[in-house]
Amino acid sequence: MSLPVPESDLDRGAQKDGIPAITDPAFAADWSGVENRGESLELDDEDTVVGVARDGEARAYPLRILDWHEVVNDEFGGPLLVTFCPLCGSGMTAVRRVDGEVTTFGVSGLLFRSDLVMYDAATESLWSQIMATAIRGPRTGESLALVPSSLTTWGEWRTDHPRTRVLLPPPDSGTITDAPPRPYGRDPYVGYADSDRIGIGGGDNPDDRLAPKTTVVGVADGESARAYPLPRVQEMDVVNDTVGDLPVAVAATAAGTLVAYVRRLDGETVTVGRDGRYLTAEGSRFRVTDGVAVDGPHEGARLEQANSISPKFWFAWANFHPETDIWSP
Repeated sequence: MSLPVPESDLDRGAQKDGIPAITDPAFAADWSGVENRGESLELDDEDTVVGVARDGEARAYPLRILDWHEVVNDEFGGPLLVTFCPLCGSGMTAVRRVDGEVTTFGVSGLLFRSDLVMYDAATESLWSQIMATAIRGPRTGESLALVPSSLTTWGEWRTDHPRTRVLLPPPDSGTITDAPPRPYGRDPYVGYADSDRIGIGGGDNPDDRLAPKTTVVGVADGESARAYPLPRVQEMDVVNDTVGDLPVAVAATAAGTLVAYVRRLDGETVTVGRDGRYLTAEGSRFRVTDGVAVDGPHEGARLEQANSISPKFWFAWANFHPETDIWSP
């Protein structure tokens, strides 16, 4: 892809900051006592969250909030950027620095291939969320340093991280425009994931080998790219595969999300197995949700994440990787 992206390739979905990024996040052990527009608000075990573990601590960022705000500027083990694009179903977490300087990210209101386009306050460059790369402006071509994260459920994440903290919705958390709280008990994209509609304009599926809203996790290495569809992976305990020169292990969690890890330990390629809610390799069990070993000779080690961006809708992966393969048993 040639950069910068032409302005004509960007679509306007909202006004700048019309979707207000969170800039002053607040956290608690759960949502006990949280009220939204005069009514109590609960976080269910089945609710999806973006989970991040750093320096022995864990935080969860519910899609109940991210669907309305899309960007969270946090300070957690360093400056952290947490993003989610509801139209593509894609999460991306990264270090919140541009040209070595900490900055704040906001929602530009623009879309590139139906995906969230962010801006940074320091340079006003525009950033593709899925690419984690500046596509227009002074920092064009610069990429963000990614931070490992998990797209999972609140129940799964809390089981693996019982002392986790969870993001609280506004007004407890502050936003870039001090916008009034949204109705966080309501899904603003209800029915979208179950439809064939793509983005806000109802574009065409770029590749009809899969239905556009099929959930996939994509792995790319050099010129090679492969998508792993959730329904096919769920038929297996774990998929041991190689993409380009990268040995990968792909699995589905009990709650129906996808993970992909590099199946290397101490520099050696290994075969990964499954023991219930754990992956197994070389005498250790690794949590499926974040790849951390809980016992055995590798206890405390973490499998490297093979996917740069979270699982997402097929059309989104195909838009950015048109030459992709699709894994099949």
